[in-house]
Amino acid sequence: MTEAQLVEQCLKGNAFAQRRLYDQYSELLMGVCLRYMGSRELAQDVLQEGFIRVFRKLDTYKGEGALGAWIRRIMVNTALEHLRKLKKQEMTADFQEADYLIPEREQTLSGIGAKEIMQLIQQLPVGYRTVLNLYAVEGYNHREIAEQLGISEGTSKSQYSRARNLLKKMLNRQTISAK
Repeated sequence: MTEAQLVEQCLKGNAFAQRRLYDQYSELLMGVCLRYMGSRELAQDVLQEGFIRVFRKLDTYKGEGALGAWIRRIMVNTALEHLRKLKKQEMTADFQEADYLIPEREQTLSGIGAKEIMQLIQQLPVGYRTVLNLYAVEGYNHREIAEQLGISEGTSKSQYSRARNLLKKMLNRQTISAK
């Protein structure tokens, strides 16, 4: 079944096609959700909510560009909206708290896999994690991130820089403890 046929069948309410669309993209999109949310449970909530939106908005997909990219954008926006609603933590992290999480040690990175890196990213303060994902993974520029999150462009840049530095420290600590 082609992508266009799959979309057409989903729009007709074909449960098999809807399940196929979900199965085709859910694993990849769960990774996207995990990068933004701090826990698997929250990521699963965002994934579920995101797919509900995908099926509700599928009639707006015009076939311009890849379906997966269109769905991914919906997931990212759903995750960002979920983060705004949570309000458990401010988007600007407490810098002193973030700085003492990891001791200062410099080592080279080796032997750390993608799963371990994902776990470390999930430990970043929410503001750091969000900006890091939007900039480094999704490819947004700092102006776009600032608009999305309701922060200044300078805040976006500093959050990204601090996220990178903290992630480096965490990676160094991971490398040291693995030895």
